[in-house]
Amino acid sequence: MKTIVHKADSRGFANHGWLQANHSFSFASWYQPDKVHFGALRVLNDDIIAPKMGFGTHPHDNMEIITIPLKGELKHRDNMKDDWQKVLPGEVQVMSAGTGVQHSEINGSVDEYLSLFQIWIIPEKRSVEPRYDQKKFNAEDRKGKLQTLVTSFKDNDEESLKIHQDVKLSRIDLSEGETFTYNLMSKDHGVYVMNISGESEINEENLDSRDAVGISETDSFTVKSISNTELLFIEVPMIEL
Repeated sequence: MKTIVHKADSRGFANHGWLQANHSFSFASWYQPDKVHFGALRVLNDDIIAPKMGFGTHPHDNMEIITIPLKGELKHRDNMKDDWQKVLPGEVQVMSAGTGVQHSEINGSVDEYLSLFQIWIIPEKRSVEPRYDQKKFNAEDRKGKLQTLVTSFKDNDEESLKIHQDVKLSRIDLSEGETFTYNLMSKDHGVYVMNISGESEINEENLDSRDAVGISETDSFTVKSISNTELLFIEVPMIEL
């Protein structure tokens, strides 16, 4: 088993006033040569956005973009659909940028901060037709068991959102003292585990809130929850850039 530990305080940080951004991987002006990607996972940003503020219209292409609101109200609009779309905690949004998308993202609340993860996955196909989708996932369905959020179009899981890469994004909520064994799809995959909250232990490594560990070259690994814990698993092919 190969592991790489990214403690929360080792992430890049940018304070834009209206935006507090933590970068697990090199992003914008923050560059770390040893933190450019984990396999096909290129970006994992942990953002806090002030009320009524957000990102104006900007372009993306040839990237699979996944947004997971944790608190507050996200509003999204793109050139595939003119109306603003609400994305709330419990929901997940996917967007295949493909040949090119223009979109905007704002905090839809006038008085509450918005907290979210935004994830960029390098696609297995370039220049696909742009696509948008979102879905609600019930929190009770991940208590003590894995809840799959996003998989490949090639995967037979009919309940998950789909993107153009051989991935599995999933969440689990563990009570204090619970253990869970994660089984990888193949030895060509690795899993980037974000400890969203609480404290857990993986491969004798203690993870606190927002600590992460990348795991590869193994069939499985076991998570032990030290306290009530929320975890996000991002399983990706271990491609080289």
